[in-house]
This record gives sequence, structure tokens and C-alpha cells, in this order.
Amino acid sequence: MRKGDVKDRLHRLDILSARLKSDEPLIVKDLAMEIGVSPRTLSRDIQILRDQGLPIEADRGRGGGVRLHWSWGLGQLKLSYSEALDLLVSLAVVEQMKSPLLMANLHSIKAKLMASFSKEMKSRVNALNRRIRITGTASIQVQGSYIKPEAEITELLHQSFVLQRSLSIRYQAESGDLTDRDIEPHYLLFSYPIWYVLAWDRLRGDIRTFRCDRIRTARIRDETFKLRAFDDFDRAMEGVRAIQP
Repeated sequence: MRKGDVKDRLHRLDILSARLKSDEPLIVKDLAMEIGVSPRTLSRDIQILRDQGLPIEADRGRGGGVRLHWSWGLGQLKLSYSEALDLLVSLAVVEQMKSPLLMANLHSIKAKLMASFSKEMKSRVNALNRRIRITGTASIQVQGSYIKPEAEITELLHQSFVLQRSLSIRYQAESGDLTDRDIEPHYLLFSYPIWYVLAWDRLRGDIRTFRCDRIRTARIRDETFKLRAFDDFDRAMEGVRAIQP
């Protein structure tokens, strides 16, 4: 094949790939005319794209429609680092719920997410199940004051939690007073719809419980922390009104 013919074919393949991804109904005869080739040449081009991994389906018989299989985009899914951490935390929550309906492909999804992480990071991810606890539904009184947390703050909290790095926050108490805290988020506790972080408050040198929806600002710090035993937080959990309203 001549150099010019190769360039022409590559150009056609780009056009054909884009047309197939447009999600419009396509007929082989009309598509061949649009691109400027014979139906036979178009069929060869379609086979080349199939060989490259594009899942193209074709209808037999009159009309000869072509389309991409409905699942064609799933293998191209790409997540940012923060999105991967958010998803891993969510998967840990699902594992804690132990629902067969939600866990069908959980382990394979988790394995694919963890494939690109370092050995140290994999160890931290595997520990997430032990660091997330789920209780019953929060009391009506507690639910009445709930406000959905800002996405940016939730993202930073997840990163701080998984990476075991301290977090500087501005926290609004039930009274409305604002205080600045430097915390180590050791455990997360979910009492629908309220998330709590069980933390070591560095400024006060003691264990504290914070409602995640009352965190007004957050900033991850460079300092890492060593995980404390969950038993250390028994006293803090006694004060969570969602558990003992």
C-alpha cells in the first residue's frame, strides 16, 4: 500500500470512528457514500476498527445498519486520584453493609482500582473496612439540623482519612460557634444521613467527635499519623446523639 493510501485510510478510520461514536443510527450504504468509498471498502475499514478493539455491531439483511455495542465506553473510564479515593471509601461502606445485592462485583472493582496504587497505599485501602462503622438511622432531632456537606470538603476529608494525614478544619458547633481545629481523622461513623469523624484533636490533646456536615473549611496538612485502636474512641461515641439520642 502506498504512503498516500495509508494516510487516506487512517483519515477514513478517524472519521468512521467519530461517526460511530456519535450515537446516531447509521446505514452502511449511506455511510460509505458520506465517506466517499464503496460499501466493500467501508466493511474492511469497520473490520480494522474491530481488530483495534472497537466493539462494532452490524445488522444483516436489508439496510445494513452499524452501531457500537452499548458497553463500548466502559473500558475507557478514567478516574482522577481523588475520584478513586472517594470511590474506594464508598466501596468500603458497601462492604460494611454486607448487602448481597450491592456486592455482586465489588471485589473485582476494588481490585482494578487498587492495581495502580503503591504497596503502602494498598495496605491503607485494605484497612478501610476496619475504619468505617455503620449504625442505625439518626434521630429525627439530629436529622433536622443536617445540611449536605460541600463536595470539596468531603473530598479533602476522604483524602486525609485514607492517606492518614492530619486535617486543619474550621468547625461549627451546635451552638453556632466557630473554632479552628487540627485533627487526625482515625475513623468514620455513619448514622444515616449523618457522617461523623472520630478524631484526635491535636490542639486539645484529646479525642473528639465531629459531624462532617458542620465542617466549614478544610485543608490537608503534611503531617501523617499512626492509627489508634478503635477502643480508644469508645468514650467519644457515647456522646454521639445519633447513637444515643
